[in-house]
Order: sequence, then C-alpha cells, then structure tokens
Amino acid sequence: MSAEQAKPSQSGAQPTPGETDSDRREKGRSLKPLLRLVPFIARYKARVFAAFVALTVAAAVTLAVPVALRRVIDFGFSGENLKMINLYFAVMILVVAALAIASAMRFYLVTWLGERVVVDLRTAVFDQLTKLSLSFYETTRTGEILSRLTADTTQIKSAFGVSASIALRNLFLLVGAVTMMVLTSPKLSGLVLLAIPAIVLPLVLFGRWVRRFSRDAQDALAESAAMASENIYAMSTVQAFSQESEARRLFSGATEKSFVAARNRTMARAVLTAAIIFVASGSIVGVLWYGAQSVLGGEMTGGTLTQFVLYATFAAGAMSALSQVWGEVQLAAGAAERLAELLETEPDIKIIENPQHLAMPVRGEIAYDNVRFSYPTRPDALALNDMSFSVKPGEKVAIVGPSGAGKSTLFNLLLRFYDPQSGAISIDGVDLAKADPADMRKHIALVPQDTVIFSTSVGENIHYGRPDASEEEVRAAAKSALADEFISKMPDGYETRVGERGMTLSGGQRQRIAIARAILRDAPVLLLDEATSALDAESEVKVQTALEHLMKGRTTLVVAHRLSTVRNVDRILVMDAGKIVDQGRHSALVKKGGLYARLAKLQFMDGEPEAAE
Repeated sequence: MSAEQAKPSQSGAQPTPGETDSDRREKGRSLKPLLRLVPFIARYKARVFAAFVALTVAAAVTLAVPVALRRVIDFGFSGENLKMINLYFAVMILVVAALAIASAMRFYLVTWLGERVVVDLRTAVFDQLTKLSLSFYETTRTGEILSRLTADTTQIKSAFGVSASIALRNLFLLVGAVTMMVLTSPKLSGLVLLAIPAIVLPLVLFGRWVRRFSRDAQDALAESAAMASENIYAMSTVQAFSQESEARRLFSGATEKSFVAARNRTMARAVLTAAIIFVASGSIVGVLWYGAQSVLGGEMTGGTLTQFVLYATFAAGAMSALSQVWGEVQLAAGAAERLAELLETEPDIKIIENPQHLAMPVRGEIAYDNVRFSYPTRPDALALNDMSFSVKPGEKVAIVGPSGAGKSTLFNLLLRFYDPQSGAISIDGVDLAKADPADMRKHIALVPQDTVIFSTSVGENIHYGRPDASEEEVRAAAKSALADEFISKMPDGYETRVGERGMTLSGGQRQRIAIARAILRDAPVLLLDEATSALDAESEVKVQTALEHLMKGRTTLVVAHRLSTVRNVDRILVMDAGKIVDQGRHSALVKKGGLYARLAKLQFMDGEPEAAE
C-alpha cells in the first residue's frame, strides 16, 4: 500500500469521540460478558450433565461424614457399641472412596470442558478476525489482537478449568452444608443467617474493585505485548537509528506498568480473601460459643453440635474458596469482555443475503462508474472524485500519477477492501456491492508492492496462490517468474523455510515469489502494484518479459511509478487528486504534454529511469 492511504477507523462498535478504552470499559461492571461463553459450553451437554452428576455425588458423600460422626459421638465409645462404631467407620471408608472417585471425575470433566471451550473460543475469535475489514487492522495493533487471542483466552481457560472445578464443588458444598445446618439446628442456623450480609457485602464491594484492577492489568499486558511486537517487527529500523536504548526504556516502562496493575489486582484479591475469611470464621466462632452454652444447658447433644459445627465449617470453607475463585471469575469476565468486543465487531464490508455470482468463464471486464470515496478517518478528503472508466476484457491498462493521486485506492476498491460512498464498481456487469467478496476475489491475482511472505517453505508460499495446484504447476510458475533459478540453489530447494516474513530472502526474491504466486493463481484479472520495484535492472527486464507473457489474455491493471515499465500497455490513465486527468498511449501522452510528459521528462532526462515520486 502506498502512503496515499489514510487510516480508516475501526469497524464495528465505534468509540464516542474523546472516549478512551478505559472510559468505555469502566461502564461494564457486571459479569454479563461471561454469558457470551454459554453457547460454547452448551455444545457439550452430555459432558456438562456428567460433571453435574459427579459434583452432586462428591458433595453428597462429603455431607454424609458429619452425620456419621454425630452418631459415633452420641452413641459413645463403650464396648457394647463396638460393632455399631465399627460399622459406621466401615461406611465412612466407603464414603471416602466414593468421594475420591467422584472428585476425580468432577475434576476431569470440568477441566476437559474448560480446555475444550477455550479451543473453540480461540477458533471462533480467529474466524472472526478473518472476516473483519481491512480498516480494522489499520487501526488496531497486532500485539493487541494477539494478546486477546492468547492471554485473554488463557485467562478464561484458567477460570473455566481448575477454578471452575473448585467453584462448582464449593458451591454445591455450600448449598448442601447450609441445608444440613438448617435441618440440624434451625436456631443456630438463624444466627448464621444474620452474618450472611456481612459476608456478602465484601464480595460485592471488593469484587468490583478486583474487576477494575483486572481490566487494568489485562490492558497493560496487551500494551506491552503490542509494543514488543511492533519493535521486534521493526528491529532493523530500531538498530539502524540506534534506538535500542529507547526501545528498551519504553518496553521496560510498559512492563513496569503491567506489574503495577497486576500488583494492585493481587492486593485487591488478598484484601477480599482476608475479609471473607475473617467474617465467615468469626461468625462460626460466635455460633460455636452459643452452641456450647446450649449443650451445657441440655438443649442439644454434643454430637448434634459437632455435626452442626462441621457443616458450618464446610460452609465457611466453601465461602472462603468461592471468594478466592471470585477473583478468577472477575479476571475471566474482563477477558471475556475484551473477546466479546472482537466477536461483536461488525465488518464494514457487508454481504447481502443472496449475492450475485460472476458468470463463468469470467471475461474480466471492469467498470468504475462515478465512484466517490473518502477514507473513514478523512471523510472530507476525497481519495477518488467521480472516477469513471472501463477496461475491456484482456486489455492492459496502466495507472500513473504522483503520490496521493489515488492509484492504490483503485485496487483497494476493486478488491473490495472498502466500499465507495457513491457510484459503483463492476466486473462483467456484476456490481461488487451485490457480490460475495471472497467469491469475487478468487478471480483476481495480485502482485503487491509490499510482498507478504509467510514463515513456511518457498513452495508453500507459491502454493498460496492456488492451494490445489500440483507440484509441477508450482515449479512452472516459479520458472515463469524467474524464481526457480535461486530456489534451486537453496539447501532444501522448494522445501527451504524462509523465516518469519521471509527474512532470509532478498527484496527481489520475495517479489519474484509473489509474481510466481500470481502466475499460479491463473486468474482472469491481474493487478500489478509496482511489481518490479524491488528488482535490479537485469532481473527487471527478465521479469517484465514474464509479466508480459502472463498478461496475455488477461485484464491487467498496472500501478506504476517507473514509466519504463508501462510503455507497451494498451492504455495509460494519468491520475491526479483522485481524478483521471489524461489517458492514451505512452508516445501520444509524451507528445501531448501535461502531467505525464512532466513525469516522463523527470524520469528519462538522465537516460536512466528514476522513481516518479
């Protein structure tokens, strides 16, 4: 993409002017984002039911232990009750065995659900990312997206794996223990109920505090990840300008900010845990004192008090565990909110319900009809101003002009990365706004100025143009692009891995791979965006010959700065300020004078082509 492109705004939910991310996130205090995960869990109803059964069994057998102890204490330890006591302890062994099996099943099933849900969630988020419009990626940093896809989903895995298992177990245990407390001694249970508001209040107050710090910590982590990603990608520039110290300083500051946010979150959770444990345990001590007075007064037996105290201990322990898990839930809610923002973002490019399809075979007739377009962040600056022209099937048309004229914008609209504000663009008479972008793009091959190379093998990079192509077709495409001559010299030939973003390749090699990819695609419409800009003079002549062979029988649009590459096209469109100011063949335009003649004079005045910009 050339510098003429403005940065459009993020698609989907748009922030209020002047409103920061933190401002928007402060609005959401509830756990509603977690409801977004319900459909992912509902896919596995059988596992959920099995986990529910295991939880119920584990809670039930745990709650049976105090009853057995009450019997033992009330019957006493005399010899005449030895058989009964032995029986109770034998039953308790069976209870312990059942508890172990049920707990293991509960842990496995709930953890399995957590792992499965996170895998599905990551897949759904990535699927969503592939559907979002180009404008989203021009306003959202890669590191921020990766943080959500990895760190946030990992946080949810933690909450819905181990934490969910602990939370559900203690929730069941809490409900069962409270029920048994009421059945054991309604009077003592009433006293415990009086303490519940004192227990719930810290959960409500500190829970919001934890949630705020959790979001701050996640945002700080995402910021540091984005900064690291940006600097690593541009490390050659960082080192070339001797900015290593500054990069380290900025990243250190970002990570320190992340630590401070995490420290605040941990402090909030620690205070919450201490408050819950003190209030819950203090309540049990008070109730135990009152119960002891009742035993001394003959109002209840020691076994009954022991049973009640055990259930109260179970309930207090469950409350304590839930208070700690509540912090994890707050973290998960924050992560789910960030992921929900991605999942709910709507792409700018809409697909109508019954899209039109290009008639086969595709002829490649292109038409721009009174197209007006402004980039979203610059609505008052027209990138294209009532642009109208047509290209016949098989015609080769070059587009030239100074920077900012709107040349690359024509390609962006034809590929439907954006939709124009008015006017229409069509291929073979089908309005692109009424077509499926993915289906339409199958008939277009692109050789961009900034070549994208994936960190796979050379062969796989060429295969990207047409995944179903045979190895022979891949090699033929490479030979046509004059890429085979350097690929065959690599250690593993076409299986040689080229490193991240093709760092092991020269600029010319990367561009020839891009040309081979376009040749392999064999599409009726070919877009060349300064396709030979990274080649030396000798290679340019060879590749230009290959491109001329490739252009035969195909509708070709060529964005060019070096006018030497467009002398033999059928027609040249001269653009300036979003309009076509002239058109014709090279020789006619030079004789005519005007903008093209001035550009040609600048490039050829010294006998060697120079960049037009």
